[in-house]
Formats: sequence, structure tokens, C-alpha cells
Amino acid sequence: MVSLILLMLGWQPQPFYEARNTSAGAASLLAGDAPEWERAREVVWGPEPYRTRFRALWNEHGLHLRFDSEDDAPWFTMTERDDRLWEEEVVEIFLDPLGDGRYVEVELNPANVVCDLRRLGPGETASDPIGPMDRGYSVTGLRTAVATSKDRWVGTLFLPWAGLDLSGPPAPGTEIRFNVFRIKRPGGPEAPEAGAVFAAWSPTGSPSFHVPEAFRPLRLVP
Repeated sequence: MVSLILLMLGWQPQPFYEARNTSAGAASLLAGDAPEWERAREVVWGPEPYRTRFRALWNEHGLHLRFDSEDDAPWFTMTERDDRLWEEEVVEIFLDPLGDGRYVEVELNPANVVCDLRRLGPGETASDPIGPMDRGYSVTGLRTAVATSKDRWVGTLFLPWAGLDLSGPPAPGTEIRFNVFRIKRPGGPEAPEAGAVFAAWSPTGSPSFHVPEAFRPLRLVP
């Protein structure tokens, strides 16, 4: 009854994501056609024709992620790890595994190139809302794969718990604050800003993705 009254008053429940436990290993889950992905909850966001679908699984070894990006013409020019991939086309996840605001950012582009970094603290001025970032940070043991078809590209990632600075696997029921994103630039490398799409699963209310207040729980369930 209370929830019904709140909904009538315009209150909306905050989104969260439940990641189910899996016995599958990273090697099998990195394949986009692994049957185990059918067990994972799927969330969808973004405008047509560039919808993005996200799924996650977990086990004692780490967190397994999958992004399905609808796109008949993905592109890239950057091919080196830790290039400024956000200036082109990527999927991204922000995770705050320690719950201290020093969140991890991992980006993946259609060429299976990764950029991983860590936020060190909040910005101190309105002109610097992001704050300092450690671009030398790496998620130790990170593994990724990309498969491309005529209408989408699928990126899969494995993030070991130790690589996220956790001393061991979290217990079932643990919640990690996170958000996921997609950048699509239909103008291609010739005009990357033309019609650019910046889509967040949990809307940030800002042109920037770097809004920790928009992070939502990623709940680890059995």
C-alpha cells in the first residue's frame, strides 16, 4: 500500500541490477554465444537504432560482463590500450567496488581495445566536476573479447575481484554501486561530434557520465 501511494505521488523506485551467480569460467563466457548468458538478466537503454543491452554474471573469480551494441557501422581509429577511447565509440562501466568514491572506469571499443582508469577523488570546482583520474591504473587480469556482425557488436569482459582491489570474492547479497554507458558517433571519424549519442543506463542528468550520484546497486545474487 505504501509503495502504491508513493507511485501515485510520482515517486519512482531507483533502478538496480541483479547479477546471478554462475559456475561457468571466463574462457567460455568471453564467447558472445555462450549459452550461460541466457540466464543473465538483460537491461536495455538508448535510442533506436543504437540500443544497448547489458548483462552480468559473477562467481568467486570475478565479474563477467556483456554489452550488445546495436550498430550497422561501428568504427574506431585508436588501437592502443589506454588511448582516449571516449573520443570515439565505446561501451563503458563505472564500478565503485570499495564504496569509497574512487570508482573504476573500464571502456571497450569495437576493436577490442581497452582503456581502464580510476577516479582518485571528486572535482573541487564546477569547471572540474570529474576530479583527478589515475590513467596509469589497470585492472589486473582483465580479459575482453569482441565479436561483430552486420547489425551489432558484442563486447564481453572479465574483471577479477583481485583486479578491482578486493581481497576476496564478495558474499552473495553484496551490492556494488555502478553505471553503464554507450557512446555512438554516427558521423564517423570525419565528424565524430555530429549527432553523437551519449547514453547512460541510469541517467546522470548531465552531459557527463561522471556523476556518482547516478550510480545504482549491482546486487550479487545466488
